[in-house]
Amino acid sequence: MKRTGLLLVLLLAVAGCGQGEVPVPGGHPTPAPTVSSPAGGFNGTDAAWVQLMIPMIERTLPMLDLAARQAADPAVGRLASSLATAHRAELARLTELRRAAGLSDVNVHEGHDMPGMVTASELDAMRSADGKAFDGLFLRFLRDHLDQSVLVTRGERGSGADPRALALATDVERSRTTQLARLEKLP
Repeated sequence: MKRTGLLLVLLLAVAGCGQGEVPVPGGHPTPAPTVSSPAGGFNGTDAAWVQLMIPMIERTLPMLDLAARQAADPAVGRLASSLATAHRAELARLTELRRAAGLSDVNVHEGHDMPGMVTASELDAMRSADGKAFDGLFLRFLRDHLDQSVLVTRGERGSGADPRALALATDVERSRTTQLARLEKLP
């Protein structure tokens, strides 16, 4: 149901809900994505995708950094470190795309715990765990993030318009699919 709700948010943006607020799962309305000066054919899906992926990554980085330092299994720590590097590179590209498209740098998802976003309580749970329990929490939260990233990125690839956003979405989907495959190989 959470995935359906998030997909609905993207569909509403595409359907022309470019003004006012967009309903979000959990009942908290979100300002609809806006493009202050469209550049290169950015549409509502492009804007919604960029404005969602940035906070998704920003909220995942502390978890990746924590796991890189604290994982019990060295393979889990290496995965976390590798993903942190890749996520930071994607974040830089998304931030540049947001700037180039004229999108506001205001986080329209501030305060929303949306699918795929690591929450404060999840980070707290990880900080309180150790050993295999820590690794298990990390892998579960990471899978949620990666699965949701693939879902929303496929939405961008299917309904986006801007060639730069579509190219980045292709790269992100490929990266997340590879990351999920690496995750599957861990115990």
